[in-house]
Amino acid sequence: MTQTANTPLLELRDITMRFGFIEALKSVDFTIFPQEVVAVVGDNGAGKSTLMKVIAGLYQPTKGDIRWRGGPVTISNVHEADSMGIGTVFQGQEFCENLNVSDNLFLGRELTRRAGIRDDEAMRSRSRRILDTFASSIGIGQSIASLSTGQRQTVAIARTLLNNPSLVLLDEPTASLSVMQTAEVLTYIKRLRTEGRSVMMICHDLPDVFAVADRIVVLRQGRINGVHNTEDTSYEEIIAQIAGVDTDGEGPGAHPTKRKRTDHQGRMLIDRSMRVKAAISRTGEGG
Repeated sequence: MTQTANTPLLELRDITMRFGFIEALKSVDFTIFPQEVVAVVGDNGAGKSTLMKVIAGLYQPTKGDIRWRGGPVTISNVHEADSMGIGTVFQGQEFCENLNVSDNLFLGRELTRRAGIRDDEAMRSRSRRILDTFASSIGIGQSIASLSTGQRQTVAIARTLLNNPSLVLLDEPTASLSVMQTAEVLTYIKRLRTEGRSVMMICHDLPDVFAVADRIVVLRQGRINGVHNTEDTSYEEIIAQIAGVDTDGEGPGAHPTKRKRTDHQGRMLIDRSMRVKAAISRTGEGG
C-alpha cells in the first residue's frame, strides 16, 4: 500500500496483551508518524516495555491489529520486525567484551565474500560510515570493554542502523548515564529524526523526554492515559497523568499530598532539564 504524508508509519488498534489473568495492555491505540520522536512514559508496571515488545515482535498481542505503512501486518518475531524496518535497542544491551566495536556491530550478521570468507574490511568500512553519522569519536577498532556506558549505548543504537530501519525502538536509552552522556545520546536521537527515521523511546526522565520528543504518550495500568504534543504540555501535567492525579484538584483523582509531591517533582525536573539542555548545546544540536 502506498503511504501518504498523513498515513502513520505504525498504527496499533485496540491492542490487548494478557499473561494468564493479567492484562498488561488494555485496548491500546497507538500511532507513530514518519520522522517523529514519540516518548512513552509511565510508572513501573504501566505496560511500557510490553508495548515495545509487541512492536518489536517479541510478544504477539492477545487481541488487536497492527498496521505498517497503512497495511495490516503480523510481527511474529524480532527478525520479521527487523526485515520490515523496525530496529530495537533493548535495555541492558549485551556485547562480547573480548571483541572490538566493529565486530560487535556485525555480531551474528557478518559480511562475507565468496566461499563464505569473512569480509572484515567491508565490515570496518561500514562500521566507520555508521559511526560517522553520529559524529562519534568512538574508534571501530576499540575494545568494547574500554567504552563508557554512554558510548556502549551509542554502539547499540548504531547496530540497529545496519538494516536502515524506518523506526527505531529505544528502551530507556539514557538510563544510568551522566548528564553529558545523556546529552550525547539525545543528540543522536535528534539526528535519527533528521535522517528521516522515526523513534519510539521509553524513558522515565522527563527532561530527556521534553528535550527530544515530538509527542508524549502516557501509559497507566496498561491503558493510554494521555497523548500530548510536547510543546503543548508541561511536566506537571505529565506527572499527574502518570500518577493518576486530577490536575484540577477537584475531581475524584485529586489528592492534596500527591499534588504537593508532583509540584516538588516538577521543580526538580526543571532543574535537571536546564542542565540537560546546556549539555546538549555543548555537544551540538542534532536537528
